Amino acid sequence: MADKKEFKHLVRIANTDLNGEKPIGYALRNIKGVNFQLANAVCSIANLDKQKKVGNLSDEEIEKLSSILSSPIKNGMPEWMGNRRKDSTDGKDKHIITNDLIFTVDNDIKMMKKIKSYRGRRHASGLPVRGQKTKSNFRRSKGKVMGVKRKKVKPSNK
Repeated sequence: MADKKEFKHLVRIANTDLNGEKPIGYALRNIKGVNFQLANAVCSIANLDKQKKVGNLSDEEIEKLSSILSSPIKNGMPEWMGNRRKDSTDGKDKHIITNDLIFTVDNDIKMMKKIKSYRGRRHASGLPVRGQKTKSNFRRSKGKVMGVKRKKVKPSNK
């Protein structure tokens, strides 16, 4: 019989600590940039059961998951599932996760501000970027709540 594996309560995959009690399909979603669909695709590429607990994974399986997550398109994930389609810097399809995703999004926002596009100006002034109305929402400006400005009521002459 094979030796009994030790249960790991914390497993580190892609610079993120994952809870060993959760199934792989759900635990992978705690990694920034990994959604339900990508987690399922990674499990099927790695030939792992989605319901298997993360704490029961062997070191080889953990390494396999890490390598697939680092470059999922090269490991067989369809290109349309990537979050950076036709990247502006090199024109390739990619999927970015964790700190690289934060850094890339921040650079995109800085570029929009620099070229003074509509979205960049909205980001710079702290207003909603995606076309929402601002009459009743988004009244918070740099931490301070702005109230409703009302017209002064003139007293009646009775």
